Amino acid sequence: MQQIIDRRLAGKNKSIGNRERFLRRHKEQIREAVKRAVAGRGIREIAQGEDIRIPRRDISEPVFGHGQGGRREMVHPGNKDFVRGDRIVRPQGGAAGGGGPGQAGDSGEGEDDFVFHLTKEEFMQVFFDDLALPRLTRTTLAETPEYTTHRAGFSSDGTPNNLHIVRSMRSAIGRRIALGSESRRQLAHLEDLLEALREQADTPSRRRDMAVLARDIDALRARILHIPYLDPIDLRYRSRVRTPVPIARAVMFCLMDVSGSMDEARKDLAKRFFILLYLFLTRHYQKIDLVFIRHHTQAQEVDEHDFFHATETGGTVVSSALVLMEQIVRARYPSSEWNIYGAHASDGDNWHDDSARCRELLEKDILPLCRYFAYIQVVEQEQNLWHEYAALAEAADAFAMRKASTADQIYPVFRDLFSKEGRSK
Repeated sequence: MQQIIDRRLAGKNKSIGNRERFLRRHKEQIREAVKRAVAGRGIREIAQGEDIRIPRRDISEPVFGHGQGGRREMVHPGNKDFVRGDRIVRPQGGAAGGGGPGQAGDSGEGEDDFVFHLTKEEFMQVFFDDLALPRLTRTTLAETPEYTTHRAGFSSDGTPNNLHIVRSMRSAIGRRIALGSESRRQLAHLEDLLEALREQADTPSRRRDMAVLARDIDALRARILHIPYLDPIDLRYRSRVRTPVPIARAVMFCLMDVSGSMDEARKDLAKRFFILLYLFLTRHYQKIDLVFIRHHTQAQEVDEHDFFHATETGGTVVSSALVLMEQIVRARYPSSEWNIYGAHASDGDNWHDDSARCRELLEKDILPLCRYFAYIQVVEQEQNLWHEYAALAEAADAFAMRKASTADQIYPVFRDLFSKEGRSK
């Protein structure tokens, strides 16, 4: 039985297959390590790699050893330090585990953790594992298609890099056979006649006939030799055609409260949530638009830089952002062609008379246009906006709300809001 082993190396002498098997085997431990890394990172550091530590005992595998039995004493060849009869003492180690804090001990064994580096792509793969926008594939397909190329046989024109040599030579051989077949048939006939004349008696007329046949034979041979070995009409190129592929288009509205009640700590929590959302969308969906809306007493559509960095003061009127979102949807993103998603981050502090209007706007104007709308409150205390939205969350399947008052809660809340269908929201 033959076995084929792929020993090709990939990137710094690391086997891709072995690395992927290792990541799958210790998936849960790596996932926990990634969660710990996310809790201690800043916003700009979220998309970097990470050094993962796994206790060596967790990666050990059972090993069966078969001995001859009994008590055996021996000194292995190549030994320079011991002779028969010497006792080899157990190596002295550190404390309970190497590489960790604590005082050094004078006995026992030490054991280092296994450390390896997750690349940026591997880190983000674990970071966004099991996440997906809810109900993205249920919408109608967009009328504006993407194009993909695929092979469609061969053509007689194309670029040199698409030249198919075997097909071209096959066409050339067929052309030479077709063009020279009649000439070769005539040549064979004239050669037979010439051979017959050579067997006859020598006469003046025989010599004249032989001279004529020799000229005709030379002419036919020259005609056959003048057939080109390779002609431009023989060239065959690989043909690739572009076919339209319908795609599902989606737009994500990011709404954030920047009023005076939103201090820097609360704004940082909101920014962390939207950074996760931004990385998540750009990783999984190439065809998706992002719309950033900031609001205090008035709402404004801004670019990504102003959304995360500009500062404002004043009161809070959340309905202004919802009204602006509806206007943008009706003007640029018709619900018949776009999958519309929205996410709003706020401290819940809103002008009291405006909270009921926000619930009404969401229920009657926003949610009928959206596939999903998420609200995250960056404080623990429940305020008037939370109470209004709580009644809406019980009746609307496309609406969800969560709290995140500390930085380490942002990631679990994000996973909860955008978990795959079938998981609890």
